[in-house]
Amino acid sequence: MTTRLSAPNGLPFYERTVLPNGLRILSSTMPATHSVTVNLYVGAGSRYERKGEEGVSHYVEHMLFKGTEKRPTAKEIAEAIDGVGGLLNGATDREYTVYYIKVARPHLELAVDVLCQFVRHPLMDAAEMEKERQVVIEELAMVADSPAQIADLLLDSLLWPNNPLGRDVAGTAESVSAITRDTMLGYLGEQYVPNNIVVSVAGNVTHEEVVAIFNETLGGWTPGSPTAWTPASSANGRRSAVHYKTTEQAHVSLAMRSIPLNHPDRHAVSFLSVILGEGMSSRLFIELREKRGLVYDVSSYTAHFLDTGAFNVYTGVDPKNATEAIKVVIGELERIRDQGPTSEELTKARELSKGRMLLRMEDTRSVSGWVGAQDLLLGCVRTVEDAVAEMDAVTIEDLQRGDGEMLDPRKSYLAVVGPYKSDKKFAALLP
Repeated sequence: MTTRLSAPNGLPFYERTVLPNGLRILSSTMPATHSVTVNLYVGAGSRYERKGEEGVSHYVEHMLFKGTEKRPTAKEIAEAIDGVGGLLNGATDREYTVYYIKVARPHLELAVDVLCQFVRHPLMDAAEMEKERQVVIEELAMVADSPAQIADLLLDSLLWPNNPLGRDVAGTAESVSAITRDTMLGYLGEQYVPNNIVVSVAGNVTHEEVVAIFNETLGGWTPGSPTAWTPASSANGRRSAVHYKTTEQAHVSLAMRSIPLNHPDRHAVSFLSVILGEGMSSRLFIELREKRGLVYDVSSYTAHFLDTGAFNVYTGVDPKNATEAIKVVIGELERIRDQGPTSEELTKARELSKGRMLLRMEDTRSVSGWVGAQDLLLGCVRTVEDAVAEMDAVTIEDLQRGDGEMLDPRKSYLAVVGPYKSDKKFAALLP
Protein backbone atom coordinates (compact mmCIF):
# COMPACT_ATOMS: atom_id res chain seq x y z
CA MET A 1 0.00 0.00 0.00
CA THR A 2 1.31 3.44 -0.92
CA THR A 3 0.43 6.71 0.82
CA ARG A 4 1.07 10.14 -0.68
CA LEU A 5 0.95 13.47 1.13
CA SER A 6 1.39 16.53 -1.06
CA ALA A 7 2.99 19.87 -0.26
CA PRO A 8 1.45 23.20 -1.38
CA ASN A 9 3.58 23.18 -4.58
CA GLY A 10 1.73 20.10 -5.76
CA LEU A 11 4.70 17.75 -5.37
CA PRO A 12 4.42 14.96 -2.81
CA PHE A 13 6.11 16.00 0.44
CA TYR A 14 6.58 12.32 1.01
CA GLU A 15 5.28 8.99 -0.23
CA ARG A 16 5.12 5.84 1.86
CA THR A 17 4.93 2.17 0.92
CA VAL A 18 4.83 -0.81 3.26
CA LEU A 19 6.20 -4.04 1.83
CA PRO A 20 4.48 -7.35 2.67
CA ASN A 21 7.21 -8.11 5.24
CA GLY A 22 6.43 -4.87 7.12
CA LEU A 23 9.37 -2.78 5.89
CA ARG A 24 8.31 0.87 5.68
CA ILE A 25 9.74 2.83 2.75
CA LEU A 26 9.40 6.61 2.64
CA SER A 27 10.68 9.03 0.04
CA SER A 28 10.65 12.79 -0.38
CA THR A 29 11.26 14.17 -3.86
CA MET A 30 13.53 17.24 -4.00
CA PRO A 31 14.10 17.88 -7.73
CA ALA A 32 16.53 20.80 -7.35
CA THR A 33 19.07 18.88 -5.25
CA HIS A 34 22.23 17.11 -6.38
CA SER A 35 22.57 14.98 -3.25
CA VAL A 36 20.51 12.09 -1.96
CA THR A 37 20.35 10.87 1.64
CA VAL A 38 19.28 7.42 2.74
CA ASN A 39 18.38 6.93 6.42
CA LEU A 40 17.71 3.52 7.93
CA TYR A 41 15.94 3.65 11.31
CA VAL A 42 15.68 0.62 13.59
CA GLY A 43 13.46 0.28 16.65
CA ALA A 44 16.53 -0.46 18.77
CA GLY A 45 17.99 1.61 21.58
CA SER A 46 18.58 1.63 25.31
CA ARG A 47 14.83 1.52 26.09
CA TYR A 48 14.62 -1.84 24.33
CA GLU A 49 17.41 -3.52 26.26
CA ARG A 50 16.80 -6.12 28.94
CA LYS A 51 18.63 -6.18 32.25
CA GLY A 52 22.13 -7.43 31.62
CA GLU A 53 22.15 -6.09 28.06
CA GLU A 54 22.90 -2.45 28.91
CA GLY A 55 24.78 -0.92 25.98
CA VAL A 56 24.13 -3.69 23.47
CA SER A 57 22.25 -1.41 21.03
CA HIS A 58 25.22 0.96 20.82
CA TYR A 59 27.72 -1.90 20.64
CA VAL A 60 25.79 -3.47 17.74
CA GLU A 61 25.78 -0.14 15.91
CA HIS A 62 29.58 -0.02 16.17
CA MET A 63 29.94 -3.60 14.96
CA LEU A 64 27.91 -3.11 11.77
CA PHE A 65 30.62 -0.73 10.55
CA LYS A 66 33.30 -3.41 11.09
CA GLY A 67 32.46 -5.61 8.12
CA THR A 68 29.74 -7.20 6.01
CA GLU A 69 29.71 -10.16 3.65
CA LYS A 70 30.21 -7.91 0.61
CA ARG A 71 32.72 -5.55 2.28
CA PRO A 72 34.49 -7.61 4.96
CA THR A 73 36.50 -4.82 6.57
CA ALA A 74 35.78 -1.39 8.02
CA LYS A 75 38.28 0.02 5.51
CA GLU A 76 36.34 -1.36 2.54
CA ILE A 77 33.05 0.04 3.89
CA ALA A 78 34.57 3.47 4.46
CA GLU A 79 36.30 3.50 1.09
CA ALA A 80 33.07 2.66 -0.73
CA ILE A 81 31.47 5.91 0.48
CA ASP A 82 34.60 8.07 0.86
CA GLY A 83 35.51 7.15 -2.71
CA VAL A 84 32.45 8.97 -4.06
CA GLY A 85 32.70 11.93 -1.70
CA GLY A 86 29.86 10.73 0.49
CA LEU A 87 29.12 10.80 4.21
CA LEU A 88 28.43 7.69 6.29
CA ASN A 89 27.56 7.54 9.98
CA GLY A 90 25.29 6.05 12.61
CA ALA A 91 23.89 6.92 16.03
CA THR A 92 22.20 5.11 18.89
CA ASP A 93 19.64 6.82 21.07
CA ARG A 94 17.13 5.68 23.64
CA GLU A 95 14.30 4.92 21.19
CA TYR A 96 16.02 4.22 17.88
CA THR A 97 19.26 3.48 16.09
CA VAL A 98 19.88 5.23 12.78
CA TYR A 99 22.37 4.70 9.96
CA TYR A 100 22.64 7.22 7.17
CA ILE A 101 24.54 7.82 3.96
CA LYS A 102 24.56 11.05 1.96
CA VAL A 103 25.99 10.88 -1.56
CA ALA A 104 25.70 12.55 -4.93
CA ARG A 105 22.53 11.45 -6.72
CA PRO A 106 24.25 9.03 -9.18
CA HIS A 107 25.40 6.90 -6.22
CA LEU A 108 21.99 6.16 -4.71
CA GLU A 109 22.19 2.42 -5.38
CA LEU A 110 25.63 2.23 -3.74
CA ALA A 111 24.29 3.92 -0.60
CA VAL A 112 21.33 1.53 -0.43
CA ASP A 113 23.58 -1.48 -0.95
CA VAL A 114 25.94 -0.48 1.88
CA LEU A 115 23.08 0.09 4.35
CA CYS A 116 21.24 -3.07 3.39
CA GLN A 117 24.44 -5.08 3.87
CA PHE A 118 24.69 -3.58 7.36
CA VAL A 119 21.36 -4.92 8.52
CA ARG A 120 21.17 -8.14 6.51
CA HIS A 121 24.72 -9.46 6.29
CA PRO A 122 26.99 -8.13 9.07
CA LEU A 123 29.95 -10.36 9.82
CA MET A 124 30.04 -9.77 13.60
CA ASP A 125 33.54 -11.19 13.64
CA ALA A 126 34.58 -12.31 17.14
CA ALA A 127 38.08 -10.83 16.91
CA GLU A 128 36.74 -7.50 15.66
CA MET A 129 34.17 -7.55 18.44
CA GLU A 130 36.91 -7.73 21.07
CA LYS A 131 38.80 -4.84 19.49
CA GLU A 132 35.65 -2.75 19.25
CA ARG A 133 34.75 -3.53 22.85
CA GLN A 134 37.81 -1.51 23.88
CA VAL A 135 36.79 1.32 21.55
CA VAL A 136 33.36 1.52 23.20
CA ILE A 137 34.93 1.45 26.67
CA GLU A 138 37.22 4.31 25.61
CA GLU A 139 34.15 6.22 24.42
CA LEU A 140 32.60 5.74 27.87
CA ALA A 141 35.84 6.94 29.47
CA MET A 142 35.66 10.09 27.34
CA VAL A 143 32.21 10.80 28.79
CA ALA A 144 33.58 10.22 32.30
CA ASP A 145 36.11 12.99 31.64
CA SER A 146 33.36 15.45 30.62
CA PRO A 147 31.79 17.12 33.68
CA ALA A 148 28.87 18.51 31.67
CA GLN A 149 27.96 15.05 30.39
CA ILE A 150 28.36 13.56 33.86
CA ALA A 151 25.93 16.18 35.19
CA ASP A 152 23.37 15.30 32.52
CA LEU A 153 23.63 11.58 33.24
CA LEU A 154 23.39 12.17 36.98
CA LEU A 155 20.28 14.25 36.41
CA ASP A 156 18.74 11.50 34.24
CA SER A 157 19.27 9.03 37.08
CA LEU A 158 17.21 11.32 39.34
CA LEU A 159 14.45 11.88 36.80
CA TRP A 160 14.11 8.19 35.84
CA PRO A 161 15.65 6.00 38.55
CA ASN A 162 16.26 2.32 37.84
CA ASN A 163 15.14 2.77 34.23
CA PRO A 164 16.86 2.77 30.82
CA LEU A 165 16.06 6.48 30.49
CA GLY A 166 18.12 7.09 33.60
CA ARG A 167 21.44 5.72 32.34
CA ASP A 168 23.98 6.22 29.58
CA VAL A 169 22.75 4.87 26.24
CA ALA A 170 26.14 3.20 25.80
CA GLY A 171 25.89 1.34 29.11
CA THR A 172 28.83 1.11 31.50
CA ALA A 173 32.33 -0.29 31.19
CA GLU A 174 31.16 -3.25 33.30
CA SER A 175 28.04 -3.98 31.22
CA VAL A 176 29.90 -3.64 27.91
CA SER A 177 32.64 -5.95 29.17
CA ALA A 178 30.00 -8.60 29.91
CA ILE A 179 28.24 -8.53 26.52
CA THR A 180 28.91 -11.71 24.55
CA ARG A 181 28.73 -12.34 20.84
CA ASP A 182 25.67 -14.53 21.40
CA THR A 183 23.97 -11.64 23.23
CA MET A 184 24.63 -9.35 20.28
CA LEU A 185 23.44 -11.88 17.71
CA GLY A 186 20.30 -12.53 19.74
CA TYR A 187 19.57 -8.79 19.95
CA LEU A 188 20.17 -8.41 16.21
CA GLY A 189 17.81 -11.27 15.50
CA GLU A 190 15.06 -9.71 17.63
CA GLN A 191 15.28 -6.01 16.77
CA TYR A 192 16.80 -5.94 13.30
CA VAL A 193 13.80 -7.29 11.43
CA PRO A 194 11.97 -5.61 8.50
CA ASN A 195 8.77 -4.86 10.42
CA ASN A 196 10.88 -2.88 12.93
CA ILE A 197 12.70 -0.78 10.33
CA VAL A 198 11.93 2.41 8.42
CA VAL A 199 13.99 3.49 5.41
CA SER A 200 13.68 7.06 4.18
CA VAL A 201 15.21 8.67 1.11
CA ALA A 202 15.29 12.35 0.16
CA GLY A 203 16.65 13.86 -3.03
CA ASN A 204 15.99 13.97 -6.77
CA VAL A 205 14.34 10.55 -6.76
CA THR A 206 10.98 9.02 -7.58
CA HIS A 207 9.14 6.93 -5.07
CA GLU A 208 8.79 4.11 -7.56
CA GLU A 209 12.55 3.72 -8.03
CA VAL A 210 13.18 3.86 -4.27
CA VAL A 211 10.58 1.15 -3.63
CA ALA A 212 12.00 -0.99 -6.43
CA ILE A 213 15.55 -0.80 -5.02
CA PHE A 214 14.53 -1.73 -1.48
CA ASN A 215 12.08 -4.37 -2.62
CA GLU A 216 14.91 -6.07 -4.48
CA THR A 217 17.37 -5.89 -1.58
CA LEU A 218 15.12 -6.34 1.48
CA GLY A 219 11.79 -7.55 0.13
CA GLY A 220 12.57 -11.22 0.83
CA TRP A 221 13.57 -10.60 4.44
CA THR A 222 11.40 -12.52 6.92
CA PRO A 223 9.59 -10.42 9.57
CA GLY A 224 10.05 -11.05 13.28
CA SER A 225 8.74 -10.19 16.75
CA PRO A 226 10.83 -7.33 18.14
CA THR A 227 10.93 -6.53 21.86
CA ALA A 228 8.89 -3.52 23.05
CA TRP A 229 10.43 -0.54 24.85
CA THR A 230 10.42 -0.15 28.63
CA PRO A 231 7.98 2.51 29.97
CA ALA A 232 9.32 5.42 32.00
CA SER A 233 9.58 4.92 35.75
CA SER A 234 8.20 7.17 38.44
CA ALA A 235 10.69 9.47 40.12
CA ASN A 236 11.55 8.70 43.73
CA GLY A 237 11.94 11.15 46.61
CA ARG A 238 15.58 12.02 45.85
CA ARG A 239 15.76 15.39 44.09
CA SER A 240 19.45 16.33 44.16
CA ALA A 241 22.83 14.69 43.72
CA VAL A 242 26.50 15.69 43.59
CA HIS A 243 29.39 14.04 41.78
CA TYR A 244 32.72 15.00 43.31
CA LYS A 245 35.28 16.05 40.72
CA THR A 246 38.16 18.51 40.93
CA THR A 247 37.12 21.06 38.34
CA GLU A 248 37.61 24.76 37.66
CA GLN A 249 33.84 25.10 37.17
CA ALA A 250 30.79 23.64 38.84
CA HIS A 251 28.56 22.04 36.22
CA VAL A 252 24.91 22.48 37.13
CA SER A 253 21.97 20.69 35.50
CA LEU A 254 18.42 21.32 36.66
CA ALA A 255 15.34 19.72 35.12
CA MET A 256 11.66 19.02 35.45
CA ARG A 257 9.80 16.11 33.91
CA SER A 258 7.85 17.24 30.90
CA ILE A 259 5.60 16.02 28.08
CA PRO A 260 5.96 13.24 25.48
CA LEU A 261 6.69 13.54 21.79
CA ASN A 262 3.11 13.66 20.54
CA HIS A 263 1.66 15.97 23.22
CA PRO A 264 -0.34 18.92 21.80
CA ASP A 265 1.65 21.37 23.97
CA ARG A 266 5.07 20.28 22.68
CA HIS A 267 5.56 23.49 20.66
CA ALA A 268 4.52 25.65 23.62
CA VAL A 269 7.10 23.95 25.85
CA SER A 270 9.77 24.31 23.16
CA PHE A 271 8.96 28.03 22.88
CA LEU A 272 9.39 28.38 26.64
CA SER A 273 12.86 26.86 26.30
CA VAL A 274 13.73 29.44 23.64
CA ILE A 275 12.51 32.25 25.88
CA LEU A 276 14.37 31.00 28.94
CA GLY A 277 17.69 29.77 27.68
CA GLU A 278 18.26 29.49 23.93
CA GLY A 279 20.34 32.30 22.53
CA MET A 280 22.03 35.48 23.71
CA SER A 281 18.76 37.33 24.22
CA SER A 282 17.16 34.65 26.41
CA ARG A 283 16.14 35.44 29.98
CA LEU A 284 18.74 33.24 31.64
CA PHE A 285 21.58 34.51 29.44
CA ILE A 286 20.69 38.13 30.10
CA GLU A 287 20.26 37.61 33.85
CA LEU A 288 23.18 35.29 34.58
CA ARG A 289 25.79 36.55 32.13
CA GLU A 290 24.97 40.06 31.01
CA LYS A 291 23.58 41.50 34.25
CA ARG A 292 25.50 39.53 36.88
CA GLY A 293 28.60 38.23 35.08
CA LEU A 294 28.22 34.90 36.85
CA VAL A 295 28.58 32.47 33.95
CA TYR A 296 29.99 32.16 30.47
CA ASP A 297 27.53 29.57 29.23
CA VAL A 298 23.91 28.89 30.14
CA SER A 299 21.30 27.08 28.05
CA SER A 300 18.00 25.26 28.18
CA TYR A 301 16.55 22.52 26.02
CA THR A 302 13.65 20.11 25.87
CA ALA A 303 13.70 16.34 25.41
CA HIS A 304 10.59 14.48 24.24
CA PHE A 305 10.23 10.70 24.36
CA LEU A 306 7.34 8.38 23.53
CA ASP A 307 5.77 8.55 26.98
CA THR A 308 7.56 11.32 28.86
CA GLY A 309 9.97 14.21 28.50
CA ALA A 310 12.21 16.69 30.31
CA PHE A 311 12.84 20.42 30.44
CA ASN A 312 16.53 21.04 31.20
CA VAL A 313 18.67 24.01 32.18
CA TYR A 314 22.48 23.77 32.21
CA THR A 315 25.20 26.19 33.26
CA GLY A 316 28.86 26.16 34.16
CA VAL A 317 29.93 28.48 36.97
CA ASP A 318 32.81 29.18 39.35
CA PRO A 319 32.32 26.72 42.26
CA LYS A 320 32.06 29.54 44.78
CA ASN A 321 29.19 31.06 42.78
CA ALA A 322 27.21 27.87 42.16
CA THR A 323 24.69 28.53 44.92
CA GLU A 324 23.96 32.02 43.63
CA ALA A 325 23.60 30.80 40.04
CA ILE A 326 21.14 28.09 41.07
CA LYS A 327 19.10 30.65 42.99
CA VAL A 328 18.93 32.84 39.88
CA VAL A 329 17.84 29.93 37.68
CA ILE A 330 15.11 28.93 40.12
CA GLY A 331 14.06 32.56 40.43
CA GLU A 332 13.68 32.89 36.66
CA LEU A 333 11.61 29.69 36.55
CA GLU A 334 9.37 31.05 39.29
CA ARG A 335 9.06 34.40 37.51
CA ILE A 336 7.96 32.90 34.21
CA ARG A 337 5.60 30.55 36.06
CA ASP A 338 4.00 33.37 38.07
CA GLN A 339 4.05 36.19 35.51
CA GLY A 340 4.15 34.30 32.23
CA PRO A 341 5.99 35.25 29.06
CA THR A 342 5.13 38.33 27.01
CA SER A 343 3.51 38.40 23.58
CA GLU A 344 6.78 39.76 22.17
CA GLU A 345 8.67 36.77 23.59
CA LEU A 346 6.15 34.38 22.07
CA THR A 347 6.57 36.02 18.65
CA LYS A 348 10.36 35.82 18.87
CA ALA A 349 10.33 32.18 19.98
CA ARG A 350 7.86 31.23 17.26
CA GLU A 351 9.81 32.88 14.45
CA LEU A 352 13.14 31.53 15.70
CA SER A 353 11.74 28.00 15.84
CA LYS A 354 10.11 28.21 12.43
CA GLY A 355 13.25 29.68 10.91
CA ARG A 356 15.48 26.93 12.26
CA MET A 357 13.17 24.25 10.94
CA LEU A 358 12.62 25.77 7.50
CA LEU A 359 16.34 26.30 6.92
CA ARG A 360 17.03 22.65 7.78
CA MET A 361 14.47 21.49 5.25
CA GLU A 362 16.66 22.57 2.33
CA ASP A 363 19.04 19.70 3.09
CA THR A 364 18.34 16.13 1.94
CA ARG A 365 19.72 14.66 5.15
CA SER A 366 17.37 16.75 7.29
CA VAL A 367 14.34 15.91 5.17
CA SER A 368 15.14 12.21 5.12
CA GLY A 369 15.59 12.27 8.90
CA TRP A 370 12.37 14.25 9.37
CA VAL A 371 10.14 11.72 7.62
CA GLY A 372 11.96 8.59 8.78
CA ALA A 373 12.17 9.37 12.49
CA GLN A 374 8.54 10.46 12.73
CA ASP A 375 7.29 7.35 10.99
CA LEU A 376 9.32 5.04 13.22
CA LEU A 377 8.36 6.74 16.47
CA LEU A 378 4.82 7.93 15.77
CA GLY A 379 3.64 5.90 12.80
CA CYS A 380 2.77 9.09 10.89
CA VAL A 381 4.53 12.08 9.35
CA ARG A 382 3.69 15.76 9.72
CA THR A 383 4.61 17.95 6.79
CA VAL A 384 6.63 21.11 7.27
CA GLU A 385 3.44 23.05 6.59
CA ASP A 386 1.68 21.07 9.35
CA ALA A 387 4.43 21.98 11.79
CA VAL A 388 4.34 25.67 10.80
CA ALA A 389 0.56 25.74 11.26
CA GLU A 390 0.90 24.10 14.69
CA MET A 391 3.49 26.69 15.74
CA ASP A 392 1.37 29.56 14.43
CA ALA A 393 -1.58 28.26 16.45
CA VAL A 394 0.26 28.47 19.79
CA THR A 395 -1.20 31.23 21.97
CA ILE A 396 0.07 33.08 24.99
CA GLU A 397 -2.47 31.07 27.02
CA ASP A 398 -0.81 27.86 25.82
CA LEU A 399 2.54 29.11 27.09
CA GLN A 400 1.02 30.13 30.41
CA ARG A 401 -0.50 26.68 30.80
CA GLY A 402 2.85 25.10 29.90
CA ASP A 403 4.90 27.17 32.30
CA GLY A 404 2.41 26.51 35.07
CA GLU A 405 2.37 22.75 34.55
CA MET A 406 5.88 21.97 33.32
CA LEU A 407 8.13 24.72 34.71
CA ASP A 408 7.35 24.35 38.39
CA PRO A 409 10.57 24.55 40.44
CA ARG A 410 8.79 22.62 43.20
CA LYS A 411 9.01 19.61 40.87
CA SER A 412 12.62 20.18 39.83
CA TYR A 413 15.67 17.93 40.13
CA LEU A 414 19.26 19.13 40.46
CA ALA A 415 22.63 17.56 39.63
CA VAL A 416 25.98 19.24 40.29
CA VAL A 417 29.46 18.13 39.29
CA GLY A 418 32.36 19.88 40.98
CA PRO A 419 34.54 20.01 44.10
CA TYR A 420 31.76 19.18 46.55
CA LYS A 421 31.51 16.23 48.91
CA SER A 422 27.79 16.61 49.68
CA ASP A 423 24.60 17.84 48.02
CA LYS A 424 23.25 19.16 51.32
CA LYS A 425 23.55 22.87 50.51
CA PHE A 426 22.17 22.35 47.01
CA ALA A 427 19.21 20.29 48.17
CA ALA A 428 18.26 23.15 50.47
CA LEU A 429 17.91 25.47 47.46
CA LEU A 430 15.11 23.45 45.87
CA PRO A 431 11.60 24.77 46.67
